[in-house]
Amino acid sequence: MDLHADPRRGDAADGMASFPDENPNPVLRIGWDGALDYANRSSAPILAVLGVATGEAVPAELLDRLKAACPPFAPGPGDVRAASPEFDLPCGLRTFSILAVPIRGREAWNVYGTDVTGARVVAKFPDRNPHPVLRIDPAGTLRYANPASDEVLLALDIQAGDQLPGDLLAAIRGRLDGGSDAAIHVHGGGRIFSLDPVPIPEFGFINLYGTDVTAMRAVTAFPDENPNPVLRVGDDGALAYANPASVPLLRAWGIAVREALPPDLLDRLRSVARGPAPNVIEVEADHRLFAIRVVSLAAFESLNLYGSDVTAARDVEHLLHNILPTAIVDRIQGGEVLIADRFDEMAVLFADVVDFTPFAASHPPGEVVGMLNQVFSIFDHLTDVHRLEKIKTIGDAYMVAGGLSADGGQAAELAEMALDMVSAMRAFRTKDGAGLSLRVGLHVGPAIAGVIGLKKFIYDVWGDTVNTASRLESHGVPGRIHVTSGTAALLADRYAFEPRGLVELKGKGPVETAFLVGRRA
Repeated sequence: MDLHADPRRGDAADGMASFPDENPNPVLRIGWDGALDYANRSSAPILAVLGVATGEAVPAELLDRLKAACPPFAPGPGDVRAASPEFDLPCGLRTFSILAVPIRGREAWNVYGTDVTGARVVAKFPDRNPHPVLRIDPAGTLRYANPASDEVLLALDIQAGDQLPGDLLAAIRGRLDGGSDAAIHVHGGGRIFSLDPVPIPEFGFINLYGTDVTAMRAVTAFPDENPNPVLRVGDDGALAYANPASVPLLRAWGIAVREALPPDLLDRLRSVARGPAPNVIEVEADHRLFAIRVVSLAAFESLNLYGSDVTAARDVEHLLHNILPTAIVDRIQGGEVLIADRFDEMAVLFADVVDFTPFAASHPPGEVVGMLNQVFSIFDHLTDVHRLEKIKTIGDAYMVAGGLSADGGQAAELAEMALDMVSAMRAFRTKDGAGLSLRVGLHVGPAIAGVIGLKKFIYDVWGDTVNTASRLESHGVPGRIHVTSGTAALLADRYAFEPRGLVELKGKGPVETAFLVGRRA
């Protein structure tokens, strides 16, 4: 598929092929007649969904959306039309925000795409959303605002429990009633936020999703109009150009146009440009994370830097890694929908704090939660050390498994963790100096693991092996590690065991069990 300019358009795309081709964000030019004049390499996902190549007409539905978002106009001297609101364009598993800007004298739109997939996903987690999220009840009272909403609240001079200003509430109701499609903007702190109201009838409230459109409102020319950072560094190491969206990066680096870059930064950029693809560095600026692609333009004796805000995507990735094993995250990102695996030899451990209920009843809630947090933090560290997977906590019980991946901990590592857990609790003291002990149950056998749930999804394990480990813990002895005789036989070459005899396990009947007492010399 030819992604470059259509020669039949003459000079319609002059100057574009040498500049935005390297941009990691989609850039297209579409004539008012609907013909695709130009598309850079990063536009491939959009072209694939549209099913067009340069020189061909885009689908009528897209042309209608462009006309609605940014109507064509008859250009005249000095006639400049500001960009209208953007719209989303789904492309398979990705979503692009489309910004159309009319080009004077070209009878065409410049179309800029920004990958907002991460932002759309992270909207499910408002407190972690780097963009403002507010919640109001039908009467217009503010019930919730996430941390990113501080500037919006400051501009409106309200806080949770206050009524929204009358004009803003009227605009929101106008949008929801279908009587108005006008953008809702809030100005404050030198920034402009667009508010998109979404009713949540199931819970009887309205969510207001805010987007910082300051840069979008300021666009005037190419690439100044680009909502993503674009910079150029001359061969002499000085910053030759930076568009308005680059301001956070300039602040982070402490430089301005025509000033020399810090030597270490310049050396890093040149090294990345000479290295293998994708030639990208990441930079933190203004509490945001930017992926900067570094492109060497020998013909211009310069380096071009193309930035993309990847804050939301990294937030989503970090959240997933906190709640799922790395291998499972990779599979989800690879497109798997249903994840379920059978394991012939999974090692499962349950540990429970002895006499936790009377402790909780006789101590303040803060002290109880603080104690559990200290204990479980110790266990989390041991889980990482022994390359095991924490499955979940249930009250004062801690569940961990081994044998879930080729490079992860197996049964022996789980036995090591059990010994370390009991040892750590012998040394642990509560705030009032009291000691704690654990009951530990450990069993090895077949089980199933997978991801369940759509909202608060978790990675969990099921099967008789899990039930047996749980029963071993509940029928165990404080300060000891309770196992079945089969598990003891499996680990007997490395660990010492003390027979316990037959134990009536609930739901299983009499079972021959033993205590793991230590490592063999």
